[in-house]
Amino acid sequence: MPTELLTSVAKSRTAGARSIKHKRRPSFDWRVWRRPAAAYSQCPFWFWNDALDEAEIVRQIGEFQKRGVEAFVIHPRIGLPKTIGWLSAKLFRFMRVALSEARRRGMWVLLYDEGMYPSGSASGLVVERNPELQVRGLVCEEAGGTPTPHHGRDACATPGVRVRRIDGREVVIHDRPVDAVVRGLHYVGDENNHPGEEEPVAADLLNPDAVQCFIELVYERFYRELGTFFGSTVKGIFTDEPNPLSRLRETGVMPGTRGIVLWVSAWLGYDFTPRLPALWFDDEPEAERWRRDYRRAIAARMDETYYAPLSRWCEAHGIALTGHPAEPDEIGHLRHLHIPGQDIVWRQILPGTASALEGAPSTMAKAAASVKYHLRRERNLNEFAGAYGESLTFRELRWLASWLLIRGCDLLVPHAFYYSMRGPRCGERPPDVGPNSAWWNNGYAEWEALTRRLCWLNATFEPVCEVAILGRATELPWRAAKACFENRIDFHYVEPRDLADARVGDGGFLHMEPGRYSVVVAEAGYEREARAVPDGARVLWWDECEREHARGRGPGGAGELRRLARSVVDFDPPASGVRARRLRNAAGVEVVVLFNEGEAPVSRRVPIAGRRLDPATGAELPWTDVGNDRLELTPHGWAVFLVEARE
Repeated sequence: MPTELLTSVAKSRTAGARSIKHKRRPSFDWRVWRRPAAAYSQCPFWFWNDALDEAEIVRQIGEFQKRGVEAFVIHPRIGLPKTIGWLSAKLFRFMRVALSEARRRGMWVLLYDEGMYPSGSASGLVVERNPELQVRGLVCEEAGGTPTPHHGRDACATPGVRVRRIDGREVVIHDRPVDAVVRGLHYVGDENNHPGEEEPVAADLLNPDAVQCFIELVYERFYRELGTFFGSTVKGIFTDEPNPLSRLRETGVMPGTRGIVLWVSAWLGYDFTPRLPALWFDDEPEAERWRRDYRRAIAARMDETYYAPLSRWCEAHGIALTGHPAEPDEIGHLRHLHIPGQDIVWRQILPGTASALEGAPSTMAKAAASVKYHLRRERNLNEFAGAYGESLTFRELRWLASWLLIRGCDLLVPHAFYYSMRGPRCGERPPDVGPNSAWWNNGYAEWEALTRRLCWLNATFEPVCEVAILGRATELPWRAAKACFENRIDFHYVEPRDLADARVGDGGFLHMEPGRYSVVVAEAGYEREARAVPDGARVLWWDECEREHARGRGPGGAGELRRLARSVVDFDPPASGVRARRLRNAAGVEVVVLFNEGEAPVSRRVPIAGRRLDPATGAELPWTDVGNDRLELTPHGWAVFLVEARE
């Protein structure tokens, strides 16, 4: 499988621990723990955002490796001169320089599939090749009214359908080309005087012909130009937040393409036509229900036309498809990524705020880790810190990475390392978190070493958890997840198709390979999804528990969770800011990992008997191994315990 390529570097560098006589490896590989292989390095976006120079590319790669960074994503970015266009011969020449140097140094690379984003339009080349492949959308207009002018695009509109609204008025709904673009690679105007940006026309990702054109233009070209690096230095291709409406510049448009209403109706199993007004009008009966159904159908169409073809292409060419979808809780699309991924951007998640546990973005890290686990992927990644602004501190950056790691992320993609900070480039989705940051020479290498050790643990050990939280392909709940985190009860998200082959075993445990769950948690609004849970499995209806608790009856959702599932570690008194995971490897080694996500220090006697490891240095720390030592966790501090080793 393509994801195995990511660990090939690790296998080659740790081969010395396995003799030709195939002696059994030690239960816990201390040598690897102290310095895991390049496969577990951070893999930052490297913004190529100015005139490029071969010697400078080589120099910067050397600087990355000096700080422990042994991987990167080549990300062509706004600021490139027009002489270095998307897919140009010059661009590929510089890519070959970077890949050759990475190969010489034993580093690895992900390619980025767009110039610049969202993915899928080949920086306007798809529509340039065939204007019929321009992005389309559904619009709604009053029947008999004057159509809204759309700059000549109505000539390409399909005949609409007339639908009667709840108030008796008729509306006409049809699809047509819409005004949507992607961000381009080149500034427009004077760079030193508030330049504009190129905005290439976006392609119709719901149209399989447009996606096939994108594959031919980008993926096939990558293979022709860089195929000798595939499967060795080039481990995968990163696709970035593909969106059926891309960057839309008009209002009142819903995702759509030619024939989409008939396709949606067939996929949903009922005629969606009478429900169409609910996409625009809040007063339509059960509007949210029909909008949710439409979102599910559009997501399924994106799986069919975009994600699945790209995934098949990458698998056929020996590399991994990775990246992330447009929304933080769209878990369904992750199934098609050989390395499932997500993205923390625009200060969505911040230390010391409710955002760490509440809202759709709070679900993203667990979404990617859950898909990795259930589909037996080897890795899962998260891009993070994009557009966090110049006020971002090193303390906040480290916390963001820790927030991801304690939720199971094992491949960190910092946003971003800037090739150039010249002129307007320094203010483009800042900050530079790498060579141009204040911490590059003041702690970065030590931080990279810590994240590398924790990525190795997350990648090579499996989580031990008993709770499954029910979601859907396009949406994940967070209330029960918050209670799990605060009570150090680990969990995975599941969606109905994950449950297709699940069975209930002795004691009512739900066996969903490779996991075994004592309870499935379902929140209000997920009744339809709960029908997929096999008979005999325990289902905890979160909102019912909370209502009963409010009436003075029952322990509430969190109390029921504590009754049905074990905490990784219990603290007395409780410490709701401490997160925990229990991990086990194939040799039977178990590790407990603790992270103080909060802003207050924690001092507790901890019932853990084992050996304490320092993820910052790789050293062993004093611990009495009798299970009653006092643990001191500073804010944002880590503790790792080797608690069991079975040969």
